[in-house]
Amino acid sequence: MIPSQRPIRFVLDGTPITVGDAAPSTMLLDWLRTQARATGTKEGCAEGDCGACTVVLAGRDPDGTLRVEPCNACIRPLASIDGLGVLTVEGLGGAHPAQTAMVGCHGSQCGFCTPGFVTAMAARLAGGPVADHAQACEALAGNLCRCTGYRPIVAALREASDALHGGADAGPAAGLPACVGALAA
Repeated sequence: MIPSQRPIRFVLDGTPITVGDAAPSTMLLDWLRTQARATGTKEGCAEGDCGACTVVLAGRDPDGTLRVEPCNACIRPLASIDGLGVLTVEGLGGAHPAQTAMVGCHGSQCGFCTPGFVTAMAARLAGGPVADHAQACEALAGNLCRCTGYRPIVAALREASDALHGGADAGPAAGLPACVGALAA
């Protein structure tokens, strides 16, 4: 293994991390599962197609605006997250509105894809309320489920949006642990 040129620093689920010995080819998913033991983040395809590996990335744009977005960890090089925050399904802590809604809407059957859907929902909900069915479908377009037919998953996102936002924009990083808002401050 050829180590990276310089340490990679990021925040994982609220904890500052420094990785000094990762190969340049190390993907975020591999590091999460083997080094951080964040096994809720799943490997489904290893090609960025299924979304089972979705995590939330957060950072600041050059103008200082907080940017929160879903990320396919299976195709994201570990070195590329230097300076960012990473939120896994384990880092959501407690019952996030997306998790509660997935249960209430029967959005999970086998459960393999559920962590990816929940983190994709959390990332979308951080950007404000989900106004309609089309926005919900767009937010979940990067995730695949072979069991449910998507209707209950889309309903869960809409329900979580209503629970979290009540139809109003609660501001950046709404519904995410405080570590996300603070990680790039």
